[in-house]
Amino acid sequence: MNVKESFIDLATPTGLMRTHVFEPATETPAKKYPGLLFYTEIFQVTGPMRRLSAQFAAQGYVVLVPEIYHEHEAPGTVLGYDEPGKSKGNAYKHKTRLTTFDEDARVVIRALKEYPACSGRLGVVGFCIGGHLAFRAALNKEILAACCFYPTDLHSGTLGEGQNADSLRRVQDIRGELLMIWGRQDPHIPYEGRLAIYKTLHESGARFTWHEFNAEHAFMRDDGNRHNPADAARCLTLAYDLFHRTL
Repeated sequence: MNVKESFIDLATPTGLMRTHVFEPATETPAKKYPGLLFYTEIFQVTGPMRRLSAQFAAQGYVVLVPEIYHEHEAPGTVLGYDEPGKSKGNAYKHKTRLTTFDEDARVVIRALKEYPACSGRLGVVGFCIGGHLAFRAALNKEILAACCFYPTDLHSGTLGEGQNADSLRRVQDIRGELLMIWGRQDPHIPYEGRLAIYKTLHESGARFTWHEFNAEHAFMRDDGNRHNPADAARCLTLAYDLFHRTL
C-alpha cells in the first residue's frame, strides 16, 4: 500500500506540537482506517522512525507521530545519534513533566479520532522512551492495543520531572491488550527490571504477550550496528498481528 506523509501542528498546554502524519495514499476518500499513535526514541522523528512509521501506515493505518520534546525544541528538530544528541534527549526526558507527556497523548488521541481518514479505533506503538510513553498512553480508555518495544524507565519509574513515574503502578487502568518486546542484551532494562515488569503485569491480570530476543537495545533501528534485521522483521509481524486483531 502506498503511503503519503504530511504534518500537522497540534495545540497543547505547553505550545504547538509538530505531529507527523503517515497514512495510506488511497483514491477512495470515504475509506476509513484505524489509527496509531506512534512514539519515537529520544531522538524524535529520525530516518529510522520515519521508515517504521511508514511501514505501519502501509499496513492500513493512519499513523500520527508527535515530536515528544516540542516543549524544548523547535518544530522539526531531530537529535543526532551521537553523544550530544543522546545527552540532550536523556536530559529532556527528565526535564519534561509527566503531566505534559500525558496531556500530549490525549491531544494526539483526540486528533486521531477527529482525523477524516481514521475510523476511531485506536492503538499505540513506541520504541525506547516511546515504549514507555506507549504504555502510559494505554492508560487512556480509547486505546485498544499497545505495542511497547523495550520501554525504558518502566521498571524504575525514572521518567519525567522528579523521576517518579507511576506507570507500572497504574497497570490496572489499562483496558487494551499489551504486546511487550525486549532485547535480552539491553543494558537499559536488565533481567531484574524485566522480571519486575512481568510480575506486575501477571499479578494485575493484564492481557499481555511477552517476547524476548537475543538482541541489544534499539535493535529495531535500521541504522547502526545494533540492528537485527531478522528479529526486527519478526517483531513487526507480531505488532501487525496485534493491531489487525484488535483494531
